[in-house]
Amino acid sequence: MKFTELNLNKPLLNALDELNFVEATPIQEKAFSVILSGKDVVGIAQTGTGKTMAFLLPILRNLSYSEQRHPRVLILVPTRELVDQIVERLLDLTKYISCRVYGVYGGTNINTQKQYIHDNGVDILVATPGRLTDLALSGVLRLKMIKQLVIDEMDEMLELGFRTQLLTILDLLPQKRQNLLFSATINDEVGFFVDQFFLDPTKIEAAGAGTPLHLITQMAYEAPNFLSKLALLTELLANREEYGKVLIFAKSRKFADHLMKQLEIDFPDEVGVIHSNKSQNLRINTVEAFANGTIRILIATDLISRGIDIQEVTHVINFHMPEGGDQYTHRTGRTGRAGRTGVAISLIDQTELSLKREIESALNLEIPFDLVPEHINFTDELIDEEKIKPSEKNYLPKPKKSEERGLAFHEKKAKNQKTNQGGSYKKKIKEKYKKPKTRGQKKRGKK
Repeated sequence: MKFTELNLNKPLLNALDELNFVEATPIQEKAFSVILSGKDVVGIAQTGTGKTMAFLLPILRNLSYSEQRHPRVLILVPTRELVDQIVERLLDLTKYISCRVYGVYGGTNINTQKQYIHDNGVDILVATPGRLTDLALSGVLRLKMIKQLVIDEMDEMLELGFRTQLLTILDLLPQKRQNLLFSATINDEVGFFVDQFFLDPTKIEAAGAGTPLHLITQMAYEAPNFLSKLALLTELLANREEYGKVLIFAKSRKFADHLMKQLEIDFPDEVGVIHSNKSQNLRINTVEAFANGTIRILIATDLISRGIDIQEVTHVINFHMPEGGDQYTHRTGRTGRAGRTGVAISLIDQTELSLKREIESALNLEIPFDLVPEHINFTDELIDEEKIKPSEKNYLPKPKKSEERGLAFHEKKAKNQKTNQGGSYKKKIKEKYKKPKTRGQKKRGKK
């Protein structure tokens, strides 16, 4: 269905036309009329299928002009990058609409955000749970005017430890509101929140939850360790024509930084890295450089495996396998977006074979092994991060063996033995102190 066939007003259609958006995706088509009717919605769709636009368009279609200072629409997301992405999309869509949009997240000056909200007011607020809780409890931001709540990627929020903040926020919101939840996967904990806080929600499913896009080619190579994987990866990336925009996932910040240093040797000015230890400005600039093609290769931890909409990613490479089908889906979903094809490559050592089998079983797919080129030489050498570090020396004395401890009962020394002295003891005391040892007379209280 084309956007012109939906019940959109002229300002929104003009904005979509300038963005070259013509046809609605299945999740956008199915969700539009339901959200427009005011019902609670739980939307399940694979990553890259347009979930964000699925809730933004009907919200903007229903949003009327207002001069009130406090927000009427609240959009909760798990990461800073996703806040920036949704705010940017909202600014594009509201080019011909009078709508105040603002995004808040941690790691930035909260006083600046307080001042902006107080001075300018907000219609649609996009926020991470932690910073939103801080602003709401400070009294500067009031949530009692919220008419629509959107929770995007709620399972990721819960994995990041935002359960307490979510409960606090839901307690601060008015009971009468429309609730919208969109995610690629729905687990038991998300189901609990839906049961507790949603009113008879309509479930919209555009594709099987947790299944990878059929447009993504799956393949794997077996390599024994970091340096062997690096040699294979360097060989693949040397084909610049085929590997035009590559997103590489490492399992930790240390591995990501180490991989960055190694790849910079062969691909100077082509590589960037992003993880939670990097500053917010650096993260934003690196993602932007990758999106606009300034750099060709982006190394990341799972920080950006959800929500970041970077177009035309040709390959996603799992330098380390993720732990679970859901995370594999979100990683590989960075390619094959908006109807394009993509390739997902996994580099697997012996310790990760079980993860591969679990992912294949959970997603009901096969990740076939390809042959490693013969001229690539693997090594048995391990880097420091791979070596099993010996446990720290225990300086506590070793307990004695049972035969060295002796019996649990033993006779006391003679000087410590107590004997019944009887009257003779009192005589000794009298002789020593010339009088019996007593506590003295008791004082009697006045009658």
